[in-house]
Amino acid sequence: MLKEFREFITKGNVLDLAIAVVMGAAFGKIVSSLVNNIITPLIGILLGGVNFASLSITVGKADVQYGQFVQAVIDFLIISFAIFMFMKVANSLIRKKQANEEEVLEAVPASEQYLKEIRDLLQKNARQDETS
Repeated sequence: MLKEFREFITKGNVLDLAIAVVMGAAFGKIVSSLVNNIITPLIGILLGGVNFASLSITVGKADVQYGQFVQAVIDFLIISFAIFMFMKVANSLIRKKQANEEEVLEAVPASEQYLKEIRDLLQKNARQDETS
């Protein structure tokens, strides 16, 4: 069981996911700081000095602080837009890399490709003969 767990943990996908979670948390802190310390005050100035965090309304004895909700919505929109832009750039780079790989594959003559396939088959057969 320990061996299987170690294999599971050391798989690339699990490590990639762990790294993504840590980087996502750090990115979230950066975006929250951007929103809280730069964007929200600027929007507040444009709206006549409104501080979103202090926006509230009293209903009966309850104090509904809807400013915190507005702040969370702004955070969400900025984070979503930043992720969208990152994925847009990443996808364009991936497409460009795939196009370059396709050009390289097309550049190899068919006869050379056949020779490579024959070589691979011969190596595979040689390995099978060694194990028998």
